[in-house]
Amino acid sequence: MAPAPPVTLFYGTFVDLPRTKSGSKHELSIRHGALWVSTSTGRIAGSDWSITNETQLQALLRKNAWPHNVRIIRAREELNEFFFPGFIDTHIHAPQYPNSGLFGSSTLLDWLETYTFPLESSLGNLSKARTAYDTVISRTLANGTTYASYFATIHIGATNLLATLAHARGQRALIGRVCMDNPSFCPSYYTDGSAQESLRATRENIAHIHTLDPEGKLVKPILTPRFAPTCSPESLSSLGALAASHTPPLHIQTHISENKDEVSLVQSLFPDSESYAGVYDKHALLTKRTILAHAVHLTQAEMELVASRDAKVSHCPASNSALGSGIAPVRQLLETGVTVGLGTDVSGGYSPSILEAARQACLVSRLLRHTHQISESGKAKDGHEVLSVEEALYLATRGGAAVVDMADDLGGFEEGMLFDTQLIRLGGVVSDSEEREMASTPSDSVVDIFGWESWAERVHKWVWTGNDRNVRAVWVGGKLVHSLNDGSRVENGGSVFGALPGLTGGSSDWLKYVAGGVGIGALGLLLGRRR
Repeated sequence: MAPAPPVTLFYGTFVDLPRTKSGSKHELSIRHGALWVSTSTGRIAGSDWSITNETQLQALLRKNAWPHNVRIIRAREELNEFFFPGFIDTHIHAPQYPNSGLFGSSTLLDWLETYTFPLESSLGNLSKARTAYDTVISRTLANGTTYASYFATIHIGATNLLATLAHARGQRALIGRVCMDNPSFCPSYYTDGSAQESLRATRENIAHIHTLDPEGKLVKPILTPRFAPTCSPESLSSLGALAASHTPPLHIQTHISENKDEVSLVQSLFPDSESYAGVYDKHALLTKRTILAHAVHLTQAEMELVASRDAKVSHCPASNSALGSGIAPVRQLLETGVTVGLGTDVSGGYSPSILEAARQACLVSRLLRHTHQISESGKAKDGHEVLSVEEALYLATRGGAAVVDMADDLGGFEEGMLFDTQLIRLGGVVSDSEEREMASTPSDSVVDIFGWESWAERVHKWVWTGNDRNVRAVWVGGKLVHSLNDGSRVENGGSVFGALPGLTGGSSDWLKYVAGGVGIGALGLLLGRRR
């Protein structure tokens, strides 16, 4: 068997959001050219944005003396395809996915008791857990999520299973066993027996993940006190100490100030702390590797405390709207110096799509000026708090990368970064009605492109009207982990070479192999995985 080529070459249009200084305007970077990814490291080894045609592309191959079997993966211009960084979901509950769309008229605390705790408690059944977890990983990958910070359940076996499945499917993930040991605020059928039992079970999950992925290339553990009311002070303190005992310190994730009733409850349970954020800080849980979900009702003093500890916030707009929790003041958080990413918060959030989260982040920010919390604070009455499409996409990529402590590795197309990427297809230019009727196969895309839009306008249309059908392929570390394509052969001059190794189902019309000599490219119908 021939050795794998040293690189994979990606050619076409690349869209990302450049790093900017705090407070600067975010603008799309739209470049056309070639980028190549090291097979051994999964990182971007180089790029050439001067490549504009096939002749120049073949000259690039000759210049680098790459072997004849180098893969060329193309974003097709006539289908308005482009490469975009993978999305990062900074807050999602894997065991809740079967409940997506089920929240009735509940607010947070009622919803937990009615829908969430009963479902989570049932996932001690590993067969049921496998079905739920395999499905949520498939759905998030299909929506372009290359990295997810997952809450699991209290069960050791099921949490280990989630880590194993994410690793096997090639998705980057933080996996956290949920810690819940306060009998006053946990159901009797779904609780840790004690703080000591909770800590022991958490250590077991950490050991499994470190055995599964010793270098943490794909999957890492994250300490997960569910939220302050479900944990005893002893449990909170022991988790803070456990995080600090590792080098580097372990990641931590929890909830904060999602709902006003929750904030009042925390004040009554922890009267010695000045605030909700102060509770976590007192127990050494407010660190630079901490992800705080929601942060809807933080005071300015709390925002400043979070910023001073360099803790991060996951903004979950769809969930906050669905459960009626409120609107997080993202602009205020950012201007206070807090790093913010996006989360789906499935199943409080109804969709596993970070694209939907970006869309909702834009929408709710437009309503924030009308809320009591903003008018009271006197901030941003002129619409200053409104998030642009570019800002929302930044939060979905580079913002999320910073939240999971991988700002130097994920979220863009700079040399040396990991190639975690989506291929987005918007579809061909809209034809007239007669041509549409004669077309043999309708487009999967619901994004209508008329041909006169700028590239920035096409990206805006994708954000507002796109869905998972636009995500044609997803790579993590340069490896294909999801594909929506049809066919099953690789052809060269009429000879069938067979399926490419490691992929099953579907095909591709966007992969070419350079085979038999530079410039002799055969259209590759790459097997993809329909999930």
